Amino acid sequence: MKTIKDSVHDHIEIAGVAQALLDTPAVQRLRHVRQLGTVDLVYPSANHTRFEHSLGVYHLADRALSQLGIEGVRAERVRAAAILHDVGHGPYSHNLEALIHRRTGNYHDDVGELLATGEVANVLATHDLDPERIAGLVAGEGRLGQLVSGELDVDRMDYLVRDALHTGVPYGTIDHGRLVRELRFLDGELVLAEGNVQTAEALLLARALMNPVVYSHPVARIGKAMLRRATERLLDDELSGAALRQMDDHDLLVTLRNDERTEADAERLGRRDLYKRAVWAELRDTPDELVDADHTAIREYEREIAERASVAAESVILDVPARPRMTESSSRVVVSGEIRPLGRQSTLVEALKTTQRDQWRFGIYAPAEATEQVGTAAVSVLGLDIDGALVSDVRDGINTTLDDFAAE
Repeated sequence: MKTIKDSVHDHIEIAGVAQALLDTPAVQRLRHVRQLGTVDLVYPSANHTRFEHSLGVYHLADRALSQLGIEGVRAERVRAAAILHDVGHGPYSHNLEALIHRRTGNYHDDVGELLATGEVANVLATHDLDPERIAGLVAGEGRLGQLVSGELDVDRMDYLVRDALHTGVPYGTIDHGRLVRELRFLDGELVLAEGNVQTAEALLLARALMNPVVYSHPVARIGKAMLRRATERLLDDELSGAALRQMDDHDLLVTLRNDERTEADAERLGRRDLYKRAVWAELRDTPDELVDADHTAIREYEREIAERASVAAESVILDVPARPRMTESSSRVVVSGEIRPLGRQSTLVEALKTTQRDQWRFGIYAPAEATEQVGTAAVSVLGLDIDGALVSDVRDGINTTLDDFAAE
């Protein structure tokens, strides 16, 4: 057994297959993959890693297994899945996940091929564990997979608290101790026991509050968009999607710096010389065909806007988030002996869904000197509601650097 001091859970005791997996290259790589990607451009202390988080997920999974009375090989499978659940993340975590998926067909929880070979496979074989079954648990398959990836998973319980701690933002504070204690399996579903509607609501509220001030902060989104665009330039020629997925943050930054097509982007990101908002529009002011546009259509919009604004094509970045959704609202709670989805039981859910829609923003980013002409061209090309959209921070004198908001 090994004991590790953790910033969130104090002392974590790790043993068995999880301890053996800890020093494999796949898990150690996560020491160099930041949990929150470009969020450190806003909150300088947000430098915690996927490695720390994986330890936290293991710790909470181990406690949940004890609470639920699950032992033996079934428990060891879950512990292995917990420590391995993030090995599919590429550099900068979720920031490049959509890009990697387009090139490989894999999301971060598609880890079957990563567990089937190399040292991870050897460790699992030594402990008589099937890599395919572990990969299934990471993807949330089966009864026990709900503990690792589901609406009440220990992954969410750890990252909310950890992200709040390292950003200094108080909104992610949840009672993960109570959440773990109140977990039950009923009819094959992972639920919260009777009397825990408010416990489930607190988890939902924490996620909803963290989204606008951390996960979707405007500055972090601009940094993410710039990083994604620069990385995409290398994928066709110099870099495969599979190779990108195996990099860590440092590997990617060096690669960007050493290629003439992306060295300027790497320099900008390195000294926080970010693009500015040329357009910032709410969901109700953004045409449906733009909200639902695929990658090819977005790139065509960018080319047309750049041409209309008489700027270089790389000077225009469209940032179109997915439509708002709240998967946590399907969390199951027991009320009067009946299993109910939280969305059916809690009036708070609909209010938070409305808030989520109100917080959604479409962004167009450009170098500071080009925001006025890019914003004007974008309104024309995309048919935006000019009364509802903020067109050019710089021209209107609104949040000219975005740093005032970053300090809030």
